[in-house]
Amino acid sequence: MKKLTADKLFRWTTTAAGILILGVLAAVFVFLLIQASPVFFGDRAAAEKTISSFTGGRTTSFLAFVGPLIFGTVLASGLALALAFFVAVGIALFISHYAPKRLSSLLSYVVDLLAAIPSVVYGLWGALVLVPNMYPVWQVVNAVFGWIPLFAGPVSNPPRTVATVAVVLAVMILPIITSMARDIFVQTPLLQQEAALALGATKWEMIKLAVLPFGANGLVSASMLGLGRALGETMAVLMILSPGSTYGIHLLTASQNQTIAANIAAQFPEADSLGVSTLIASGLVLFVITFIVNYIARRITKGGGKLTFRKKK
Repeated sequence: MKKLTADKLFRWTTTAAGILILGVLAAVFVFLLIQASPVFFGDRAAAEKTISSFTGGRTTSFLAFVGPLIFGTVLASGLALALAFFVAVGIALFISHYAPKRLSSLLSYVVDLLAAIPSVVYGLWGALVLVPNMYPVWQVVNAVFGWIPLFAGPVSNPPRTVATVAVVLAVMILPIITSMARDIFVQTPLLQQEAALALGATKWEMIKLAVLPFGANGLVSASMLGLGRALGETMAVLMILSPGSTYGIHLLTASQNQTIAANIAAQFPEADSLGVSTLIASGLVLFVITFIVNYIARRITKGGGKLTFRKKK
């Protein structure tokens, strides 16, 4: 009887927690929608004037205003994830399967410590260390890979560009992805690993056959968590990037792109009430983008993570 009561209590508690998080999510969405409503349903002329002041007279349309911001946000975050993901997986595999126990414990502690560093510290490091020293690096990248549109165009000096921002964002999200990937890899069932080794697999083949498939879902989740931080990062981007409002893809040229979060932080201090509503409307767009990213991640991970052995021909 006591066990049945405890089970019911636990079920009700977990159900209440699930409903609570959904309620908080819905409350945030409703708040953003209400605060942004003057831009969509209020005085059209006043809204257009406000948007024109934000864009320097370039446009009076909200879509034209937020479009380049969406592009810049996705570009910087996607590039950061591309830079960080494989490095994070490599570090996690080294910690979980290759490093000696003492070194593994030390590296795990360092990774967890890096994940707790405030973003403004990364921003200071990027602005004071990377920006003054990355110009020669980007010159080499331009000389070698300039035939690729992403690395074409003039190399700005100082390099307050999307490429530099992506490096800082990659360093920021690297500990998050590494920490989660490490915790997933160490949970791989020992019997599966020993079975792969018993079948004659090398250590790398065992990792490829047992560890990586087991952690596939978790790797996607870790990546999306890191991407979520990169999408919403504000201070580091604001301190490094020279903002622009174009759809430019030249990563080594300054004053091309801007992110939604950094634009909100830059424009908010001088914005009037309608300006604040406009910025909140762009924040609502970022909220929707984050929701879409997480939905896609859930679709990718659905039904994944199964162990498979392929027969050699």
